[in-house]
Amino acid sequence: MRLLSVNTGRAKAVPYSDHPQGLTGIDKRPVDGPVRISAPGPKGVGGSGLAGDTVCSLIHHGGNDQAVYAVAREDLDDWERELGRPLADGMFGENLTTTGLDVSDARIGERWRIGLDVVLEVTTGRIPCRTFQGHVGERRWVKRFTAKAATGAYLRVIEPGEVRAGDAIEIVHIPEHEVTARMAFQASTTHRELLPRLLAAGEALHPEALAAARAYVERHGG
Repeated sequence: MRLLSVNTGRAKAVPYSDHPQGLTGIDKRPVDGPVRISAPGPKGVGGSGLAGDTVCSLIHHGGNDQAVYAVAREDLDDWERELGRPLADGMFGENLTTTGLDVSDARIGERWRIGLDVVLEVTTGRIPCRTFQGHVGERRWVKRFTAKAATGAYLRVIEPGEVRAGDAIEIVHIPEHEVTARMAFQASTTHRELLPRLLAAGEALHPEALAAARAYVERHGG
């Protein structure tokens, strides 16, 4: 398991962004050399956890519980075969492109050590949006991405430090529950009956997903 690329993006005006000025930082490209990763601050205030990476819509993106977004190269390769076109590392707006690691089925609260210093913790899966669809440029992209549910994973920063392409990734903690990033994504989108099961992940789960699960149980029971 290793890190194939570290990807950052700058603010760019596009016609498909929901940002008031039409800006987005989704167009992320691999960068050379080490990149500092640290907790950016609470959502709405903090942006990306990667130095040099821009988050434009602080309402929906960034913050401590979505500090880093990771996608498996294997999932990009699968989409390449389906779409019949190349997809470069960073194409899905991910900060980290990995290999040898099942990112979408990582458990909530699972922790990865990357390189010597950085430890990240899985919080939830990524929900696709209009900006993502416009960036990829495929018809019905949100529905197709949702159906496949190879969602990648958002992560919070447990131990800050520097990472670079080629760093080894080690899973240093696996929770006993079975709640994965994929399951959290499906519970939030197409299979809301899964929401009660998310409670097993406890406080490691992204706060918004945890609140949704608790609200569902209050209304419908567990």
